[in-house]
Amino acid sequence: MATLFYGSDTAPISLPDRVMGYIKVIASTKLRRGESFTLTWTGVEGETGRSTIWLQPSIPLRFVFESPEPEQLVGDYLRTLADQANAASGLVVDTRTWEAAEEASHTPVRTARPAGRPVRAA
Repeated sequence: MATLFYGSDTAPISLPDRVMGYIKVIASTKLRRGESFTLTWTGVEGETGRSTIWLQPSIPLRFVFESPEPEQLVGDYLRTLADQANAASGLVVDTRTWEAAEEASHTPVRTARPAGRPVRAA
């Protein structure tokens, strides 16, 4: 499990490494551009309901990953999440269903158009 330390809050947000890899890429991109957005997550074991934080450039973030190697991210799914982060509702991640959503984002292999390339989360 990866953890996200947000601002002065001492209780970290814990999510699977791969999910946190997507969040890190999206947050880094948006915050580098000076864009704020909300991040909502649900389905975390031991927690009920949902949690939301407002991410903005002036609030410090620290990502800590269990794995020493960056995750291989699916480009199509990353684009889907980035589009969602640009919407009024912000980025919403359900830890119970994200893997199925990631798998569904893979483009079927065709001769005319290659499948989405993996993206390495630095």
